[in-house]
Amino acid sequence: MDGRKLKILSAVVDEYILTGEPVGSKVIMKYVSASSATIRNEMAELEKQGYLEQPHTSAGRVPTYKGYRLYVDSLMEKNPLSLEETAALDSMFPEEFSSEDEIVESATAALAEITKCAAVASNSAPKFSVISKLEVIPTGKRMYVLLMITSNGSIKNKICRLQFDLTEEQLEFLSEFMETNLEGMAVSDLSEEMVKKLTEALGTYMMTLSPLIAEIYNMSKEMSGGEVKVTGETNLIARSEYSQNEIITFLDKKKDIAKFLDGSFEGLHVMFSPESDSFVISNSSFITSPFSKKGKQAGTLGLIGPMRIDYRKFIPYLEYLTGKITELISGDDEEENT
Repeated sequence: MDGRKLKILSAVVDEYILTGEPVGSKVIMKYVSASSATIRNEMAELEKQGYLEQPHTSAGRVPTYKGYRLYVDSLMEKNPLSLEETAALDSMFPEEFSSEDEIVESATAALAEITKCAAVASNSAPKFSVISKLEVIPTGKRMYVLLMITSNGSIKNKICRLQFDLTEEQLEFLSEFMETNLEGMAVSDLSEEMVKKLTEALGTYMMTLSPLIAEIYNMSKEMSGGEVKVTGETNLIARSEYSQNEIITFLDKKKDIAKFLDGSFEGLHVMFSPESDSFVISNSSFITSPFSKKGKQAGTLGLIGPMRIDYRKFIPYLEYLTGKITELISGDDEEENT
């Protein structure tokens, strides 16, 4: 494809993102030094090649998925963020954090707010951490809360209903048992085989305490699997170009979202709905960018929106926020080591 066609395609995408209206040849004359007739001919060629389409016979052209793909991969020039924009993003983070999860949640909320799209995140850091604290807290008749805190600051709790009320002696035994056998263990190392051995080691307390050991195992698996968080779902529902049924179906399938986020792509990745059968929201794009800790990928931040979004601005937003997460969670390590 020659340079003029590429310029015309880029201009059509930019204009369509800006206005949402089909783009005619006279508009493109602002971008390309050529006559209206020449531009029309070039646009007709781009349509034959599958990069543009014409919604109505008398209308201008709009980009196809193929046109967006070429634009994002080769033609787009990102708009660098201004100092005011980075300051606005920074202001969306609290001054102090209690955990890495809170940092990721702040970045996800900031991305959804500034783009008016849905933001998603998976934090794989918990599976690399160790169990630093386990507690069992009585909350009512035969009701207990299991509290797990990991070395990266993640906190998880679960309510458990037992068949028996635990005595003070049983609670004291369990506390010492967890401290000796579970605290300091990597979250990802707690296997079914190990749980079986731990259950047998409970001895005479096996019947009463084994359900709690089983729940600790379940909590560790949930942490190891990485939790997907979605923010700004209402931004998608508010968009007239979307089917609400498609959005609800997609958001109900968080495992599918997790597959996109955990695709282990290096650097920023843009995927369009026609590229995956699992991406049930038609005419959409999914942009992801990883963040790191200790030089290893610790999670992914993503943005779900229509194909007609401002990639030149939104991609720098996403890259800045994943860089911010990396900086903050790495800073925590440096502080702990000093």
